[in-house]
Amino acid sequence: MSSTAITTVVKMMESLPIEVQDRIAEHLREYIDELQDEIRWNIAFKGTQSKLIAAAKQAKQEIAEGKATLMDYDQL
Repeated sequence: MSSTAITTVVKMMESLPIEVQDRIAEHLREYIDELQDEIRWNIAFKGTQSKLIAAAKQAKQEIAEGKATLMDYDQL
């Protein structure tokens, strides 16, 4: 089932020449692909957020206790 907004856009597109419709459709496919990637990223990030927070708290604690050492970028 389409929303009113989608129906309106489809009607607008149908009034355009075929080549323009094809260009718009390609842009929409790319845009939808980007949105789906963003949704997947947000889901993946949300699943690790508590672990990231815990790691950051541990790092802050180790820094405060003097247990942390500077990173030697040459050893990476």
